[in-house]
Amino acid sequence: MNRNDVTEMIIEAKVRKGLKWEAVAERVGQSKEWTTAACLGQMTLTEQQAATVVEIFGLPPEAARWLQVVPYKGSLPTAVPTDPLIYRFYELVSVYGTTFKELIHEEFGDGIMSAIDFRMDLQREADPKGDRVSITMSGKFLPYKTY
Repeated sequence: MNRNDVTEMIIEAKVRKGLKWEAVAERVGQSKEWTTAACLGQMTLTEQQAATVVEIFGLPPEAARWLQVVPYKGSLPTAVPTDPLIYRFYELVSVYGTTFKELIHEEFGDGIMSAIDFRMDLQREADPKGDRVSITMSGKFLPYKTY
């Protein structure tokens, strides 16, 4: 067994049991975004969180250890940009891309978020620990059509 095997077991059990990430997150005690990323192999769970995930999905006991291993983040095999700022967006998509996809499909169904019918708002947020970049992205959902 390895971390990828555990991720596949989680996805299979989620589908089989009809679970929602938000409900899993409530039991784990974290946000749905973080919990989804963790269950998809992109975050490290604590011992208690791992035990909860094992219980929720009915995983074998040894899966708990794999959930606590620091993962190799970035699951999308693509060319890596070299510009530091663009690389950070690449890093964001590599770590959270599968989470975005999973949550958008869960909420809207099979489709995409449009980058054509799209709005973005970028703001500076003052923070005593260092200013932050706040980006809000809003794209129209476009369902795939059958034909």
